[in-house]
Amino acid sequence: MSHPPHRPAPPAARDPRSAVMRLSLLASFLMLSGKLTAYGLTGSAAMLSDAAESVVHLIATALAAFSLWYAARPADTSHPYGHGRIAYFSAGFEGALVFSAALVVIYTAVQALIQQPELRRLGVGLIISGALAVLNLALGTALVRIGRRCHSAVLIANGQHVLSDVWTTAAALVGVGLVMLTGVTWLDPLAALLIGFVILASGYSLIRQSFGGLMDEVDPELASRLLEGLRAAVREGRIADFHQVRCRRLNDEIWVEAHLLVAGALTTREAHARATTVERSLRALFEGQSVRVLTHVEPVEHEEAHPRGHELGDPLRAD
Repeated sequence: MSHPPHRPAPPAARDPRSAVMRLSLLASFLMLSGKLTAYGLTGSAAMLSDAAESVVHLIATALAAFSLWYAARPADTSHPYGHGRIAYFSAGFEGALVFSAALVVIYTAVQALIQQPELRRLGVGLIISGALAVLNLALGTALVRIGRRCHSAVLIANGQHVLSDVWTTAAALVGVGLVMLTGVTWLDPLAALLIGFVILASGYSLIRQSFGGLMDEVDPELASRLLEGLRAAVREGRIADFHQVRCRRLNDEIWVEAHLLVAGALTTREAHARATTVERSLRALFEGQSVRVLTHVEPVEHEEAHPRGHELGDPLRAD
């Protein structure tokens, strides 16, 4: 038994995800231009590393914007479950780009440590990079916040990437600032090297999150609330028991499957009515979210109906 989701998707015109993603794409152009300008003025390896990361970020943000649009398309005959899984591919691809950029940054930093390039006009570079870091901090925080509220893997990944960019810029600012204060020029490529390892960690984190989504990794909080809701239905006498529970989160949608056991003597009408009540109660557990519940009704005399049992096991049931 399946029922429509608890909350329909908002129209694109008033969907905050599209608006903030457009802002992120525009900001990525601004960040790249500003950081290249800062590097051109200073010759700083740290600022070059920061700019290199922004090149990757621009490409990744463009992909994320496309993925957000594509994931919002409704289900069709070719994609009956919708198009939302592209969000995890997008996050993983973004992570791979970030990871690759980190290797380039580390290589560049090592070269700068050896060659010790001449630095100039560091004060102007600090002002430009500092202003860009403040803008990125505000944008990244907004992306992650809206992404978590809307359960959008694309926005969360893009926001985390923007925030990692803040840390790389901060490391560049510290390195260049120390060079200005001490006159020790090798502190600049050392800061670039630190930036590379920060970017490397960020890329790994994005890839790990993408892998979890693509593999339908269980959200412990989601599974716990779902099982408690089903146990409540048993205590209240709406069903006799349940098993074969499955759940997954796909961006802003929650998908739930469960087998509900009822008395074998019930009519089809009554069994359906009880299952419908249980489905409504499960959707109510996730107020404000799109929840799709699919239930299968079975007689409580389960061994007689399934003498060989369910060979797939029941991974979420620990009791």
